[in-house]
Amino acid sequence: MSLRSLFRLFTHIQMMPVLESGEETLVGGQAVMEGVMMRAPHSYCVAVRKPSGEIVTEEQPLARMSELHRIFKYPILRGIGTLYQAMALGLKALKFSANTLLDTDSQKAETKELSNWALSLNLIFSLAFFIFLYKFVPLYTVTALGKWYPSLQGRIAFNVADGLLRIAIFLAFLFAISRLKDIRRVFEYHGAEHKVVFNFESGKPVTVENAQSFTTFHPRCGTSFLLVVMVVSMVVYTFIPFSGFGMKLLSRVLLLPFIAGISYEMIRFAAKRRGSFLATLTAPGLWLQRITTKPPSDDQAAVAIRALEGAMDLEKSQGGELVIA
Repeated sequence: MSLRSLFRLFTHIQMMPVLESGEETLVGGQAVMEGVMMRAPHSYCVAVRKPSGEIVTEEQPLARMSELHRIFKYPILRGIGTLYQAMALGLKALKFSANTLLDTDSQKAETKELSNWALSLNLIFSLAFFIFLYKFVPLYTVTALGKWYPSLQGRIAFNVADGLLRIAIFLAFLFAISRLKDIRRVFEYHGAEHKVVFNFESGKPVTVENAQSFTTFHPRCGTSFLLVVMVVSMVVYTFIPFSGFGMKLLSRVLLLPFIAGISYEMIRFAAKRRGSFLATLTAPGLWLQRITTKPPSDDQAAVAIRALEGAMDLEKSQGGELVIA
């Protein structure tokens, strides 16, 4: 596997939380390499377009975490379970798209596939990079600044500065990575996914023409979720009693699932009460989608529609029926 392919995989893994809805809804999805993954309540389908123009798909049944384990039906825990499943499914869809493109790029007769060890190493490196960039760097920087500016040593001021720096790093990284040609393509497929979901939710026939009439900014996008996570983190970290650098860093890592669970509940509440304060809190995520979504071509919208059709067909074959509320 080439260094370029490994880098593409790394950047896609870093962008996964931004590119998916991560919520148990009627339909949702995620952009992958040259394609889209769409989820129905109990099925999913990944559609990827090869350079030849052919669209290849993979679809499988999918049970919700709350149906597999009752513990994930309770608040906060349901968010942790849902997000875990979304990330696991996202990796599976990403691997399928990567394998499709690797096979296309191969000049040999045999089929090329992304090995499990390559994916595992990339995932471990991506997780380490995430912890370093969003946990270690802000904490270390504000701790160092606190020696020069005593006002930052207070718990509230320290965690506000730490949180604002984390958001600034996230925005800078997102803007920088959006300049890459491969990532821009993914953001176009991200926009296609949003448009097709909006089209489906409107009740109109799902067609390329109808989908293209909708916006690319969707309130359930992972971009909004990540910003809420960062805001919630500032509040939660304020209540951590540790003063040492090592314990602060460890607690920030260990509390990630809990913070994600709280953030999930806030997004869920905001989605049901559009005029509430929490809905206002998620608004910056819609603004940020000006970076993470781009207008798709008709061909890209067609791929997203194919993924939705595959998920819906499998859903119906299992006895499910998708009804717009």
